[in-house]
Amino acid sequence: MALLDINGLTQNFGGLCALSDFSIRFEGGELTGLIGPNGAGKTTVFNLTSGFYRPSQGDIRFRDRSIVGRKPHQITGMGIARTFQNIRLWKDMSVLDNIRISQHYAMGYSLWDALARTANYDRAEKKILRTASEILESLDLTRYADELPKNLPYGIQRKVEIARALSIQPSLLLLDEPAAGLNSSDVQGLIQLIRWIHETFDITIWMIEHQMAVVMNLCSWIKVIDFGVTIAEGTPDEIQNNPDVIKAYLGDDNI
Repeated sequence: MALLDINGLTQNFGGLCALSDFSIRFEGGELTGLIGPNGAGKTTVFNLTSGFYRPSQGDIRFRDRSIVGRKPHQITGMGIARTFQNIRLWKDMSVLDNIRISQHYAMGYSLWDALARTANYDRAEKKILRTASEILESLDLTRYADELPKNLPYGIQRKVEIARALSIQPSLLLLDEPAAGLNSSDVQGLIQLIRWIHETFDITIWMIEHQMAVVMNLCSWIKVIDFGVTIAEGTPDEIQNNPDVIKAYLGDDNI
């Protein structure tokens, strides 16, 4: 049984076809890249997979259950977490609370429990706090627990966003341009961090990235789309030498 199986995914926005007949399959444990020029449809794929869009055609199955039509929080609860190209932390809430609130889908207590501060509420809150603290410690972020994200360097904010995604203990982690806005030093640290997460947490990682150094260093398999259509897939070496990929990025006149 595949972890994630996407078949014939098509997304239309009015008269525009943003994605056409997209398919991919993950057995589990992969670290795979999705690349393509600006406007190729990459983030559309992630928005469909995480429930922000409902596909015009096609199916998305996670552990052999269709997730088409499910809400983002329901998909998160099933074990799919994601980050965004533009960081979406609650900037006026502490780093620790950012991690804690991300686990709201699995609180396990009712509104009455919260209002009455029942034993069920206390147990759930202690578990949430313990999970959040462990994630911060594992990613060397404990020192920032009480800081507001808006006061932190951009590279640390990006790391906190990844920590928040990991706090739901996902089986599949979607990283949407994790290197966006990072300087060269932070990019090298990010490469090491993603490799460490993949090995340590034993999860499947699917990433969109424009910085080829990140993709080529990390991914064992890469899929390339252009204008919503798959134009190539293969190993990093195969992709770097694929004429269709070179053409998509550079154009005929520059090959």
